Amino acid sequence: MYNSPKLTVVGAGPGDPELITLKALNTLKSASVILYDALINRDLLEYAPQAEHIFVGKRKDKHRFSQDEINELIVKYALERGHVVRLKGGDPFIFGRGSEEINYARKNGLETAVVSGITSSIAVPANAGIPLTQRGTSESFWVITGTTSQKNLSNDVRLAAQSTATVVILMGMGKLKEIVEVFKGFGKQDVPVGIIQNGTTVNERSGFGTIESIEKVVSEKQLGAPAIIVIGEVVNEANALQKVFQDVKSISKQSNFINAGAA
Repeated sequence: MYNSPKLTVVGAGPGDPELITLKALNTLKSASVILYDALINRDLLEYAPQAEHIFVGKRKDKHRFSQDEINELIVKYALERGHVVRLKGGDPFIFGRGSEEINYARKNGLETAVVSGITSSIAVPANAGIPLTQRGTSESFWVITGTTSQKNLSNDVRLAAQSTATVVILMGMGKLKEIVEVFKGFGKQDVPVGIIQNGTTVNERSGFGTIESIEKVVSEKQLGAPAIIVIGEVVNEANALQKVFQDVKSISKQSNFINAGAA
């Protein structure tokens, strides 16, 4: 006999399996069924051996299930099995359609809960050494979807291009040419740009340039989706902070070697 039908929408974090909250892991352990997305790290499923794991991911132009079908699966499995966890990349309320699933579940009589996740819009730039805000350089940041539900470039990109804020664009690789044209239109061709693909994972790759040069950088490095685009002067901090990260890792390795020798 199972508990009352319930949906918990869980943020899996940006890709590194260690960047998930303790609350999220505990929730996975209590699930009967996990409906998971394409961008989650599959290693996380090992924390829920008791649950059935069902892939419902969507990639560009390749949808295993429509959103309506996913909503129906949530209700179906909750009524049949009890606790359904909807495991979504990043944070489920940042372009994750988590609120739509919660609302549908509530309308169908399910108990609901949300476990926030570490959003890739902040964690991925940080992992690449890019601080989204910095005293004297950037007082704020925009997080924008590059592609709207109508498959168009978001109008907010034009608004953001007129500000001094750091601009973080998700799902924007297919619109990179349009993004570049918008920023050039406001005389921003020399503004630094960083693009990070598969951020925080072992497959992370990145490219850096300016609005003027970034398309060439992407072509040379063969960067593609899923990737995050960061535009702003703070991108120049990446090299300095990456050197710090490398120095810390080097010191840590030396310390481990010395300790091992002493042992």
